[in-house]
Parts: sequence; structure tokens; C-alpha cells
Amino acid sequence: MRAKVYFFMMAILGLWSCQNPENKGPIVSAIQTPAALSSEEPNLFTDQRGDVYLSWIEKSEEQAKLLFSKLESGAWSASNVISKGNNWFVNWADFPSFIAQDQLMAAHWLQKRDEGTYDYDVRMVISNNSGQSWNDSFVPHTDGVSAEHGFVSLLPMEGDRIFATWLDGRNTKGGSHGNHSGGGAMTLRAAIFDNEGIPLEEWELDDRVCDCCQTSAALTTNGPVVVYRNRTEDEIRDMSIVRWVDGSWTSPEIIYNDNWNIAGCPVNGPAITANVNAVAVAWFTASGGQPRVKLALSSDAGATFLPAVTLREGATNGRVGIAMLADQSLVVSWMETEGELAKVVLGHYTSQGALKEKLTVAESTSSRNSGFPVITSSGNTVYMAWTETGENSRIRTANIQF
Repeated sequence: MRAKVYFFMMAILGLWSCQNPENKGPIVSAIQTPAALSSEEPNLFTDQRGDVYLSWIEKSEEQAKLLFSKLESGAWSASNVISKGNNWFVNWADFPSFIAQDQLMAAHWLQKRDEGTYDYDVRMVISNNSGQSWNDSFVPHTDGVSAEHGFVSLLPMEGDRIFATWLDGRNTKGGSHGNHSGGGAMTLRAAIFDNEGIPLEEWELDDRVCDCCQTSAALTTNGPVVVYRNRTEDEIRDMSIVRWVDGSWTSPEIIYNDNWNIAGCPVNGPAITANVNAVAVAWFTASGGQPRVKLALSSDAGATFLPAVTLREGATNGRVGIAMLADQSLVVSWMETEGELAKVVLGHYTSQGALKEKLTVAESTSSRNSGFPVITSSGNTVYMAWTETGENSRIRTANIQF
């Protein structure tokens, strides 16, 4: 099933806007990418100046490559290779990240160890000249244990520093992937590095978390906040947050008690966006056997949240993204499913979480091959990237002007 941008939406919205000149509605436009066939795992990032970057993986039988491109005058630049290797762990849900701030850039990917199928390390790499050259890659976790490490979130920080958080399996050795039998628990860790990759500080943020759900991080006036799927002794897996406040990390706090009891990892992490003290978190849950996409809002940098609102109930497999626009409104992405088919959907909400409009951006499939659609924003424009499945996968991108 080939994904396609819903250009007919523009005609419908255009006709509707003629009748409603004060509200033109969102406009969806495809952006051709420089990605080759057999490309996948896209990610997007917007820097402090509003410049937008796209990263992705291209695979062949011999190797995998991580590349990036910058949006310039509405078009993606020629692709730039960050790194390549023949021993990478390329996973549909645990995809690379990329960040940029001034001339500083950083990215990560996963690299296999020989000891086991799910033994792999995070590799990070840094550029100090806007990607013209890259320093030697390094491993951010210092345990040296052959285990699972991944689901990384990166943030640029003041003073040419890089914040990284990841799931760390150093205590799980002896367990099996996804079912948590044997060994200890997966942990959440974080560190700050200088622009040469030298670690400045490292912390364990939570000593028991879900094994294979994405992390997400954002900056508030207080500092970094990290959201992730927690895991209790009773196998309740709900959204948690840790915050940097006054020079130390808070204890983990539940954002909302869905009370989802599930014995295995659902491979569905949260997404966060923040501006000053405004924080918004979107996530997937299937508590009570009913799949839902939810949203929770905070006005105090994540210290407290209003009760969560349900954005979608039923016929969804989650895979959420979130972005905040210049007018402080929110855009949340998710996938809606019907058997093997799926749609990539955007919902536009006020800063208080009230629905403004909803639209379908692309058709896709519900399989793992379709990966996780991702979004970012610049001004009042949202940029989306997703993987088009078929005989040869390929990433696609679009912008949506609100």
C-alpha cells in the first residue's frame, strides 16, 4: 500500500474557505525529499531559529547510512551523510535522532554487539561545523554491559552542550526482549555532553521503566523534562515525567493514571512539546482493552497537569507526535487503523485542548514497516514525515499550513 498525500483535501478546504473567508483551514503540500529507495525511519527537528531538518536511514544489503537534509526556501537540500556502517541495529520503532543549534549538530544511531540479537549500543556523533565533518562516534552510556540501549531523545542546550536521555538495559541482562522475563528492570538514564562528546554529568532518572517505548524530551524555563512509559511491579504502564528543577531531577511522577495493565511492552511512547512553562504531552493507551490517543496540558513546566482529554477512541494504534505552533495552539499526529490499512491523521487543538480541525495527511498501513510518523513545527506550519511502504520503502514529507 503506497502512502499518498491527500491533495483532494486542499480542494475541499479551498471550497470551504471561499464560503468562510475568515478561516481558510489548513493547507497540505507535499515536499519532495532527496531520500533514495529503501529509505525509512525519518525524524524531524526545528532549531531555535526556526530552521527545519530531516534525518533518515537508507539501507542496502551491505550497509546502512544515516543522512540529513535542511529545508531551504521550501525545499530539502541535497542529502548529507552523517555516518554509515554494516553492523547497525535498524529497528522500526527505535529510530535515530538529529539536533542542530548554530553550527553544533548531533545525531545518534544503534550499533549491534556480537553477544546477542538484542545487545546493542547507542552511538552518538557531533559536528561543530554544520555537518561538514563529524567527530568520531562515541557511546553515551558508560556501563559497558552487552544489553539493550536505545530509544534516545536529544536536546541542544546553552553553551554548546547536548542533553541525551535513553533507555538503559544494563540491569536486564538475562531477560528476553519485550517480555521482561529474567534479569532486572530497564532503566531511564540521561547525561549532558560538551561539544566534543565529553560527558559532564550523568544520572539514573528512573530505575524501572517499560522496555521498548520511545522517550521524549523538551526544554522549559527550568530545564529539560523527560516523558516516558513507566512500569510498576504490577505491570501498570502509564506515562511518567521527570523534571530538572533547581539543579536536580525530580522523582518520577505519573502524568495521568490510565492504569493500563499489560504484561509486555506496547512499543508506543509519548511525545512532548514545550514553550517557556507551557507543556503538552500526547500518548497512546489501551487501558480496559480500548485503544485511545490522549493529551494532557501543563502551565507550570510539567509540575502539574490538567485531567487528560481523549483525542481518539477506538481504531488507532497510536504512534503519536506533537508540536506547538507560534500561536500556542497544538497539533497532534496519530494513526487510525482499519485492519491492515491505516491513515496518518493530524488534529489541531487550542492551547486549552479544544479541537479546531482534524485532517488526514496520508494513507499507510498498520504494519511495523510503516514506522512512526513524525512532526515538527516552525511558526504556524507543521512538517510531517512518514515511511511509504511497498516493495521498496521510501520516506515522504509534507507541510501543513495552519
